[in-house]
Amino acid sequence: MDETDEKILKNLLVDARQSARQLALKLGMSTVTVLSRIKKLEKEKIIHGYTAIIDHEKIGYSMTAIIEIIAKNDKVMDIEEEIAKFENVCGVYDITGSTDTIIIAKFKERKELSKFVKELATIPNVENTITHVVLNTAKEDFRLS
Repeated sequence: MDETDEKILKNLLVDARQSARQLALKLGMSTVTVLSRIKKLEKEKIIHGYTAIIDHEKIGYSMTAIIEIIAKNDKVMDIEEEIAKFENVCGVYDITGSTDTIIIAKFKERKELSKFVKELATIPNVENTITHVVLNTAKEDFRLS
């Protein structure tokens, strides 16, 4: 990956809907070059797909929870794989420190969060969970710019 690939990625992060032609004009290169580089980035799994950035609150997901998981018996990876299957889970992170895993998940109501936390406790080798409810989101944007 070189500087040109980085420029392409940064532009796609801002607007993935722009055409290769528009991107080529903006970057001062041919459309064929841009297309071939994008295909290469897709093939190398640097680009996994294209998606819309939505306002979760406007579609009813008004609660964000950050949940710490403490595992037992060195089964962290198994637990993380299981948690990653849940539909409302946005992120699963294997971390350092006294907690093994951090989860970020979205919920429409408190009952959903309660049910989710109780389901986590039934996953084999989950020793403990610590749930934090987000009160205010100052920034939520995983795009690098």
